[in-house]
Amino acid sequence: MKRNWAVAILLLLAAPTHAEAQDRFISKITLPSGQTVVVAEGDFEARSIGSFSIRLYEAAADSDETTFFISGLIRARDGVVEKVIYADLDGDKQQEIIVIVRSVGTGNYQSAHAFAITSDEVVFRAAVEGLAPDIDPVAVLQRTENRHR
Repeated sequence: MKRNWAVAILLLLAAPTHAEAQDRFISKITLPSGQTVVVAEGDFEARSIGSFSIRLYEAAADSDETTFFISGLIRARDGVVEKVIYADLDGDKQQEIIVIVRSVGTGNYQSAHAFAITSDEVVFRAAVEGLAPDIDPVAVLQRTENRHR
């Protein structure tokens, strides 16, 4: 009987670790090519600062959509990942993946990180940081991309 209580206590102590992981931002996107992209905040990091990853997987059936890893990157974040969107930054008719991060401090400022996806690679394109909370981060990224052309 004592052994059962010890097991129950160990399970209860382990539960908060799993609950915290559920609070993390994670998003899975299927590209027109059939490939899958996963964007996720770093495990076991503070919610307000840390990293996020963007990972690319081969096209596969739904049951295997994250089985065959191709490429990925990890970027620092100052805030929480708020959303992931598609946008054509440079007018080439190719959608980039934009990760929007919002700070948790009093400024509530934004940052945006742009990535191009090729058939076999995640490519970092640009980032803008310290943006006002009400500004369109995609428009700022587009201006940044157009200046570098």
